[in-house]
Amino acid sequence: MNPRTLIHAVILGAFCTGFGIVLAATDRATHDQIKQRALEDMQNSLSQVIPPGLHDNNPVKDAIQLTTDGGKTLTVYRAMKDGKVTGVAYQIVGNGYAGPVKLMLGVDPNGHVLGVRATEHHETPGLGDKIDIAKTDWITKFTGRWLGNPPEDKWKVKKDGGVFDQFSGATITPRGVVGAIRKGLLFFAAHKDQMLEVR
Repeated sequence: MNPRTLIHAVILGAFCTGFGIVLAATDRATHDQIKQRALEDMQNSLSQVIPPGLHDNNPVKDAIQLTTDGGKTLTVYRAMKDGKVTGVAYQIVGNGYAGPVKLMLGVDPNGHVLGVRATEHHETPGLGDKIDIAKTDWITKFTGRWLGNPPEDKWKVKKDGGVFDQFSGATITPRGVVGAIRKGLLFFAAHKDQMLEVR
């Protein structure tokens, strides 16, 4: 091997090793902070879809795991008061214009929506991002609804024959959100006993 090439290889290897050590040390030093921040973000999301007065526990600590019809594991956060489950919350996903729209859905023991909030999306600013509570109150229109109000076949945007408003110039995003909430409520109906069981 050419001595000059060998020197360059050694220098490059030293830099890579040094950066690897720095990255590993940084990851180790910030791991607990990142974990704590993620917990705070989750508790903030839950507080928006499960009213605080509804429970006297920490829904994150009383979470359970369920298997979806697609075989995936879903974390269900359970709000409890006086030893009874008073509400549950779990992530649902809809298809937006710019990709998946992740939402947190809160449901009471009777299947009524306690709240819905968008937790992650890449929708177009000024159009599809109206699902965000910071932009409009559209997402709050689902609170208090259930599969009988409106009837299940009316859980669509008005353009598709349903009862929910779409956005001017952006139908795909609200269509995806409404569909995701409907499926989320159907999931609750199918797994209600497991979600509400106190062990």
